[in-house]
Formats: sequence, C-alpha cells, structure tokens
Amino acid sequence: MSNSVLFLVVFITALSLVVIALALAGLLSPRSLSPHKGEPYECGIPTRGSSWMQLRVGYYLFAILYLVFDVETVLLFPWAVAVKSMGMQGLACVLFFLVILTLGLAYAWKKGVLVWR
Repeated sequence: MSNSVLFLVVFITALSLVVIALALAGLLSPRSLSPHKGEPYECGIPTRGSSWMQLRVGYYLFAILYLVFDVETVLLFPWAVAVKSMGMQGLACVLFFLVILTLGLAYAWKKGVLVWR
C-alpha cells in the first residue's frame, strides 16, 4: 500500500469519525427550548447591565507568558528522556534553549509584566 493511499484511508477514517460523533451528539443530546436558556448569567445569578466588559491587558499578558513558559517547559521532558543518546551537542543545545528562556523571563520581569497591579 503506497503512502498516498494510506494517507487517504486515514484521512477519510478520521473525517468520518468526526462526522459520526457530531451527528450522534446532535441526535442524542437533550433539547430544551426555554427563553431562559439564552440569557447570560454568572454563578446562577442574573447579570445587571451589560455582560460585555473590558479586561485589563495585564491578564492577557500573564496568560500568554504562562502558556509560553509552560510549552517550553514541556519541551524539556523529551530531551530529558533522550539525553544519554545526544551527548555533549544535545546538552549544549538545551543549555542554549534554557539561556534564551531565562533571558525572556528576565525581559518580562524588567518590563514589569509579572507585577500584579
């Protein structure tokens, strides 16, 4: 079986599984057509005024920094598993990676992004 035929089989299988799952969810899910269902609420308490509010940019910066450092930390786990087979070149690469990561953290700290005001 060639690679293109295998790719086509996997693609069609994945697409059909998604379509079947969505169709089953649509058919089997409970339906309640109540006017209260479309109303916005928070913690079960009806909202007063507009539900749209502007958030400070600090929340977004903090979340983005968390995601960046979290993903970069997750990249260290495969390296830790394969460190014996990589030798000194692998160690040098990960040290370079950690230096760049530390410089990014120092830059964010200096800019005051990590200060919660």
